[in-house]
Amino acid sequence: MAVDLSALNPRKGPRPATTGMEIPHDQLEAFSPPEIRAELVARGSALPGVYTSRSLVSEPSSLALRLPREDREFEAFLHPSVDEFGHIHRSGFMHLTVPVDAIPALTELGWTEPHPITRRAEFPDSIVMLYAPRDEEELDVATTVLQASYEQAVR
Repeated sequence: MAVDLSALNPRKGPRPATTGMEIPHDQLEAFSPPEIRAELVARGSALPGVYTSRSLVSEPSSLALRLPREDREFEAFLHPSVDEFGHIHRSGFMHLTVPVDAIPALTELGWTEPHPITRRAEFPDSIVMLYAPRDEEELDVATTVLQASYEQAVR
């Protein structure tokens, strides 16, 4: 089932402050309440075939969303990992891959910003920061974007 990410409602309020084009790429405010982050983790973990562990491409407290894959699309995974398509930071924001054609709409609607590492040729253009969901409505949007990332990874 393909997810139409351009049909999402705009994110309410101003974008949260982030480190912008700096690495590490962090969200600096407007974090997820613990129960919202816990539910985001539960929803990501419940996707068929997904297993979680400490991220190998981010800070140790980030929870990686992994798929056991031997063949993978370049745009669908966080490099240099061979199986991590996204990770959830302890404050609730995510770094994940999304379909490249959806990035302009997600950015315009206020949900994402490109990861600065995408400026490097050896990394895919599909990596974004999805801002931390602050309530149930935003959790549903984050879940929809996560579903699109998952669908791209399992193709």
